[in-house]
Amino acid sequence: MKVIRQLHDSLSNKIAAGEVVERPASIVKELIENAIDAGATDILIEIVEGGMESIRIVDNGHGIPSDQVETAFLRHATSKIQNDRDLFSIRTLGFRGEALPSIASVSTLTVQTSTGTQGVELTLHGGEVIQRQPSSAKKGTSIVIKDLFYNTPARLKYLKTKLTESGHVSDVVNRMALAYPAISFHYTSDGKTILNTTGNDRLLQVVAEVYGRQTASMMVPIEGKSLDYTVSGYVAKPELTRASRQYMSIFINGRYIRNYKLAQAIQQGFHTLLPIGRYPLAIVKIEMDPTLIDVNVHPSKLEVRLSKEEALGDVMTTAIKEVFSQETLIPQSPKPVVEKQTSQQLAFSLRYQDRAEVPQETHAAVHEETDSYKEKPSSHVASLRTTAKTEEPVAMPEQHFHQQKEGQAEKEQLLEATPVVQSEVNQDVPEKTINASTIPPLYPVGQMHGTYIVAQNDKGMYLIDQHAAQERIKYEYFRKKLSEPSPTLQDLLVPLTLEFTAREAAMIQESQEKLEAVGLSLEPFGHHTYVVRSHPTWFPKGEEESSIREIIDQLLGTKRIDLYRLREEAAILMSCKAAIKANRHLRHDEIFELLETLRRCEEPYTCPHGRPILIHFSTYELEKMFKRVM
Repeated sequence: MKVIRQLHDSLSNKIAAGEVVERPASIVKELIENAIDAGATDILIEIVEGGMESIRIVDNGHGIPSDQVETAFLRHATSKIQNDRDLFSIRTLGFRGEALPSIASVSTLTVQTSTGTQGVELTLHGGEVIQRQPSSAKKGTSIVIKDLFYNTPARLKYLKTKLTESGHVSDVVNRMALAYPAISFHYTSDGKTILNTTGNDRLLQVVAEVYGRQTASMMVPIEGKSLDYTVSGYVAKPELTRASRQYMSIFINGRYIRNYKLAQAIQQGFHTLLPIGRYPLAIVKIEMDPTLIDVNVHPSKLEVRLSKEEALGDVMTTAIKEVFSQETLIPQSPKPVVEKQTSQQLAFSLRYQDRAEVPQETHAAVHEETDSYKEKPSSHVASLRTTAKTEEPVAMPEQHFHQQKEGQAEKEQLLEATPVVQSEVNQDVPEKTINASTIPPLYPVGQMHGTYIVAQNDKGMYLIDQHAAQERIKYEYFRKKLSEPSPTLQDLLVPLTLEFTAREAAMIQESQEKLEAVGLSLEPFGHHTYVVRSHPTWFPKGEEESSIREIIDQLLGTKRIDLYRLREEAAILMSCKAAIKANRHLRHDEIFELLETLRRCEEPYTCPHGRPILIHFSTYELEKMFKRVM
């Protein structure tokens, strides 16, 4: 029988290293967090061969007292918490006291540190101190790691290529720079500068340095506040999207975290503004009482538990929706790419690209131009707002004004004479005045391929997708109707017979009251089989069974029925089916009425699926295309 015994410290540290030190990026993260906790304002990160050959972190923090350096490399030795109460009110990035001993146990580590009076240099190999000597008295700490995973060959084999590991390190450094714009970060890989921030506390400059100037120019600031939370940061306009969620960065009290529900809250703020399968680019910072968050959940501290998580999500969603309600979101015609693609792919992409391809003058120019992104919007946005505010007729050819007057005079005739317009446009006009801050007056010119409408005003030319435009009109119409649905039920001529699994049947049996509250009655009809004889009138026609199964899936997943989501999906489905399709040729007055109805919509920029409705070609861009200006 095997004897139970306490493990030796060196073995315990190696086990802990398996949780804390997964790859070079893990080491960089832990050491940067220590530097920030030490009050550093300038941090240097140098890696060679993706961090597999060496890692060097230098900071100008307060340093470690010479008589405490050895203690810092003992397991669970920390200056950041003292008692049980501190564990529930953590205000620092680190607190476990595991990082330094874990890193030292699987590498050769040299640390030079000083509090500004006397410095000490300590060298450890496999967690054991092999040398101690005096060093420079310059305040701060320098740590060099070599021979990483020399004594854990299985972990060494797990590492990927140099480029992959460099990409992971870049991901960590970029997020730290976004979280702390007041700290200057200097990051080099194999002697090449990858990131260099000024530390002037301007987040938008860091965004420009990480993603590129063009991306930074499309970011808009967000702000939100409640009794428990303060939300701030930047989100990209809906026309700028990404193929994965990796570009949504969430920071709580300066700590980067991963949280599915908060990421969903960000996406909800872009509801109907993004195409399916595309995700927003966002940097969201949350300040909150540390007693409302538990960071002692995972060794990497990337996952946390939150109190009032739903309330926080609501604040984030509202902040994003409010900023977009005040923005003009008409996409501009594609422009030639000015800066190389590499500068935008660097951040958070594991497909790391060599930063040497990006001219250094690009990064130098960032700091000169980024201020303008805060100060003023782009010229076309400013001009559109000016036009919208004045609401003055623009100087257009006489025939367009004549057609406009005719369009107004013919509205009553259209109700009878043109069933396409009457059934598909006029009856769905939202009962509100035109929002002067959204779309300026548009004057139709014609139609292309029975699909796209060509319109103009004094700011240039507009292309409008007629199906997407009416889909937005229909969506807002149905959404309003379904927001206060009638309690009446629709009887089915032929009852639906539905079969469920044992788990689904048990949930239906337990949730009969919830189902009846939303107007759904399922009668038992044999083994795990139910019959439905009526359903709420707002169920989309032909989608009764799928709607019922959606409700059952919600009960299985969340134990509740989200009527808002169901009605939202129903409105989207009905609007898509009811909207005019491509290859439908419209008369001039029908086009005019469609554009005027679109201008009355709350969010006239995208269809419910997130596709753009209209694209703007400025007069200057058209003249440039035809070489009238150079």
